Amino acid sequence: MQKKNTKLGLNNSNPAIERVNWSVRNVQAFQTTRHHPNITNKNLFDIQSSYGNFNLGLHVNDDEQQVNHNRCYIEQYLLQGKKIQWLNQVHGNDVAFIEQVSSEPLTADACITENKDIALAIMTADCLPILLASHNGEKIAAIHGGWRSLAANIIEITIKKMALNTTDIQVWLGPCIGDSAFEVGSEVKAAFVNINPQYSSAFKIKNHDKYLASLHTLAKIQLMNLGVTAIYSLAECSYSLPQKYYSYRRRSVTGRMASIIAHMP
Repeated sequence: MQKKNTKLGLNNSNPAIERVNWSVRNVQAFQTTRHHPNITNKNLFDIQSSYGNFNLGLHVNDDEQQVNHNRCYIEQYLLQGKKIQWLNQVHGNDVAFIEQVSSEPLTADACITENKDIALAIMTADCLPILLASHNGEKIAAIHGGWRSLAANIIEITIKKMALNTTDIQVWLGPCIGDSAFEVGSEVKAAFVNINPQYSSAFKIKNHDKYLASLHTLAKIQLMNLGVTAIYSLAECSYSLPQKYYSYRRRSVTGRMASIIAHMP
């Protein structure tokens, strides 16, 4: 099958929110940036701040009240009353099927729901956010795609739990650390290539034991091998765009963006 790989059109009227413009019916999806929704000038933020203006991660020692305020903004103004299920992401391959929202974050690195009152969120600051939906929008899912989770087949596990024909799934791969910045050791390359030699195309040699890796390429190989061809991507580099994105590798004390998917109200 021929791969579909289209850069998504995004609505940039609000510097804090970029909406995913894909062809899934009855689904809304978007990503956040480090800009605050109430700051109209994209340059008006403190790049030296550890957490910027719109951090959504409660686990990074930012002011809890401010983070909760940021999360409430999304729920109240973007999702029209829907509740967001947040995760305690641990770079594993556990997938949670969400039937009702838990007030406490669930320990998992992916989640699925059919409940139209629930939105799913993935937090990132270099890892790859992956959003999935059936063509009719009845089932939606979100994956935290760090390299460890990808090596542990989290995409395949999630898709199997969605219980859909893979030709009925559309996928969005969001911004993450790019292949010009994501330096890894030979052990990371080996973790993938020992599973499938195809993964070698995701690694470029930097020196004798260091490589530059592409999370987008790793995810696309997995998706294509599973039979998913409707793949959309926004391959912006979180490390290389400090005015727009948080990056853990650029600065270990930092905030988190969120990629969120929900059924349409």
